[in-house]
Amino acid sequence: MDCREILEGLSEYIDNELADKTCREIEEHLKDCYNCQVVVNTLRQTVILYREVPDDEIPGDVSMRLHKIIKLTGGND
Repeated sequence: MDCREILEGLSEYIDNELADKTCREIEEHLKDCYNCQVVVNTLRQTVILYREVPDDEIPGDVSMRLHKIIKLTGGND
């Protein structure tokens, strides 16, 4: 598995929606790829923060930009 493949399945990996075999392949890649580690950890923390903040506390323009970024990276609403 290469970096491009990691990025394509990143949202599903973060959400634990991938098959066990695919998760193991991603985790194996992450052991040796610092760049992908940073991307995975950053997205994971962003998702955690996003889920913890009530909807009414995110200004409308920030919410719209965040949803746009999530959609561009293949994430789900």
